[in-house]
Amino acid sequence: MLEHGGRLRRAALQYGIALDDWLDLSTGINPLAYPAPSVPLSAWHRLPEDDDGLETAATGYYGSAGLLPVAGSQPAIQALPAVLQGKRVSLLAPGYAEHAHAWRGREPRGFDGCVDAAEAAVDGSDVVVLVQPNNPTGLLFERARLLDWHTRLARRGGWLVVDEAFIDTTPQASLVPETGADGLVVLRSLGKFFGLAGARVGFVFAPAAVRMQLAELLGPWTLGGPARHVARVALADAAWQAQTRARLAADGARLGRLLRDS
Repeated sequence: MLEHGGRLRRAALQYGIALDDWLDLSTGINPLAYPAPSVPLSAWHRLPEDDDGLETAATGYYGSAGLLPVAGSQPAIQALPAVLQGKRVSLLAPGYAEHAHAWRGREPRGFDGCVDAAEAAVDGSDVVVLVQPNNPTGLLFERARLLDWHTRLARRGGWLVVDEAFIDTTPQASLVPETGADGLVVLRSLGKFFGLAGARVGFVFAPAAVRMQLAELLGPWTLGGPARHVARVALADAAWQAQTRARLAADGARLGRLLRDS
């Protein structure tokens, strides 16, 4: 199992610094998280049900009804190699390490962010995996270029897998509306932009056959009732989403100025 950031209690104990005195930059989570609503008692008492409005809210927010709710994108990352066929796998590097770890049985090859290297990876692979925008470099490929890569891969039965964990600030760049076609899988989650990493809520957008196979692998009740309730409210809150995008853009510009002037 890979080591990850976010283990603040362990760091506080190791260095003798109180939890409240840390600025945790290890996980890329919005520190001003969505104000989660109170959870009704029924969400705790009953088994989760898939007609509670979560899928409808997610469809409205992401722009596609072809989705599968999952406990964050991590289960999907681990399960996709069992569903997607293809011997030659390439991944954008550096990138989120769980992707390479999940595909390690097929000895994946890494390619850097230059366009020529990416083009070569598309032409020489059955599966291409990338994070968009990339973690940790922030690289964002043009949407039209990604669609071209998808077309070229799908034409020969290949797959483009895109992890859009950080794309909520630029939703116009998302490939989710294109995910009904074969050869394209997109992963989304509420951990970063919404700051709800602890809820463990994510979605897989893919052709119906892929979603059905993933659902069989992951089993029933992948999301608990309280997490479904909070996610449904957050995904439907367009006002908070717009305010947060504006705030993050302003904060990012301010940080850029401070770094340039320092």
